[in-house]
Amino acid sequence: MSHRQPVRVNDIAQFTTLIDARTPAEFALDHIPGAINCPVLSNEERVEIGTIYKQVSPFEAKRLGAAMVAANLARHLHDTFSDKPANWKPLVYCWRGGLRSGSMVTWLRLVGWDAQQLAGGYKAFRSHVMAQLEALVPQLQLRVLCGATGSAKTRVLHALQQQGAQVLDLEGLARHKGSLLGGLPGVEQPSQKHFDTLLHAQLAQLDLSRPVYVEGESPKIGRVALPLGLVEHMRQSPVVELRATHAARLAFLLQDYAYLGDDAEGLAHKLGYLKELQGRERVTRWQQWAQEGALPLLFDELMQLHYDPQYARSQAKHFSHWGQRQVVESDDLTEHGIAAVAAQMLA
Repeated sequence: MSHRQPVRVNDIAQFTTLIDARTPAEFALDHIPGAINCPVLSNEERVEIGTIYKQVSPFEAKRLGAAMVAANLARHLHDTFSDKPANWKPLVYCWRGGLRSGSMVTWLRLVGWDAQQLAGGYKAFRSHVMAQLEALVPQLQLRVLCGATGSAKTRVLHALQQQGAQVLDLEGLARHKGSLLGGLPGVEQPSQKHFDTLLHAQLAQLDLSRPVYVEGESPKIGRVALPLGLVEHMRQSPVVELRATHAARLAFLLQDYAYLGDDAEGLAHKLGYLKELQGRERVTRWQQWAQEGALPLLFDELMQLHYDPQYARSQAKHFSHWGQRQVVESDDLTEHGIAAVAAQMLA
């Protein structure tokens, strides 16, 4: 068996399998990419042990906890690990690199596997992610893609990627389209920590010597916050503005947000948040249209009266190179038109 040295986050790639020994709830909130969840305590067991620790005694909690951990480990040895060869090399982590991963590593080593424990556990990984985000973000050669609502910015990003450019799709990572109506039906956004983890994984793959195209975002996408350093860096970076005609944008929005028509009540409710900005009378009319499924009328006015005036004001205020921006015009936001826009940007 190999000599046991503390295993750090940078050594993870040397192992065959990465095991997260925490509860399914902790794992769902965030985990190291590629890890499999093999809990040594279930969600309920962990709560129960915590309660006994506080209300009865630490000794009683440890005794019962040990019994639960042993039962769960027995199940993993029977099922999860039953097909692992003798030369299997797993790396195990829990919250801090303490009892939960330690128990699992002890048993796996007794079997004869070269199992190791991640020093510092998930907390060490989290610190690594935050430090790396801070280090990588300032090195990105960003090209910030701006355009009024309905300019198909995300689709243009995807087209740029297909044409060989590097892109950072923040809305894709956040699983949200970024605007008031941007929630995706039936799709949960990642937790803040998991978003940071996904962002770090993506940045780590980029070639820092080449430009990276990104959409100009506000500091929050839905309920997920962007690192402040990234928001600052975007605001200081060169800007490309996509200027599409009103007709092309309306046609694109009707297609891209067609699913909003499936939940008229939900749409009307969200529009209610605009009452302070837009006044009761106007918003009541919009809610009526939402309930009647009159999306062409609704989107047309939303663009003209809500999104466009806001867009014009905010861009000049937020992007320091707005005055020197590159402008790409388009009257066609079909798939063909979007590919042409991307090609023009890269030219």
